[in-house]
Amino acid sequence: MLAKRIIPCLDIKDGRTVKGTNFVELRDAGDPVELAIRYSKEGADELVFLDITATVDKRKTLADLVRKIATHINIPFTVGGGINTVEDVSVLLENGADKISVNTSAVKRPELIAELAKNFGSQCVVVAVDIKLFDGVWKVVTHGGRTPTPLIATEWVKQCRDLGAGEILLTSMENDGTKAGFAVDITAEISRSVNIPVIASGGAGAMEHFDEVFTKGSADAALAASIFHFKEIEIKDLKEYLQKQNIAVRL
Repeated sequence: MLAKRIIPCLDIKDGRTVKGTNFVELRDAGDPVELAIRYSKEGADELVFLDITATVDKRKTLADLVRKIATHINIPFTVGGGINTVEDVSVLLENGADKISVNTSAVKRPELIAELAKNFGSQCVVVAVDIKLFDGVWKVVTHGGRTPTPLIATEWVKQCRDLGAGEILLTSMENDGTKAGFAVDITAEISRSVNIPVIASGGAGAMEHFDEVFTKGSADAALAASIFHFKEIEIKDLKEYLQKQNIAVRL
């Protein structure tokens, strides 16, 4: 069985790590370079860096910050925010990113996924899918959760897979920052409908939530931010707990 991955996420705004609830009410969570170094040492399997204001402010992801982080860590590093072209990805990979994440730009122009997969390989392309409940149906939202779309979540992830996405980063807006647990049912539905890895995101607040999203949710990886930033849960302790639950993790 493939080991389940634990992935801290650095949400970046104006060069600082921030964390909010349901993508708003942001508070400072520290220096991204220092946090990245800490997570690399503490046994994180990967790191995700999302410039959360990039799409909204029409800014490009900060390549120099990516480079600073990449030189200090030895774990796979995914970067997202404001990526619209093959050239944007080239710059990030040249500065040390291992994978890139696209979200709003992929919804606007789905063929971008195919272009990136063709140029850099599917293993490099993570499609971030932010979802929200509308009248009992999980639909895709963009622009950091602010803009609803008519896309049905389960249909969109299949389209992403068919276009060449190597991985799905699934974030529930309903659960984000609540610490009440991941959106397990929709994670399970999506994980079982595509044959590519699904990273669950949004709602982690206790070790049991990770156990639940790996077993009941069939997620391949779980991403969290504030509980790691503020040391509410240590990655080492979490992995030891999961191992005791017979979940394969890299210690």
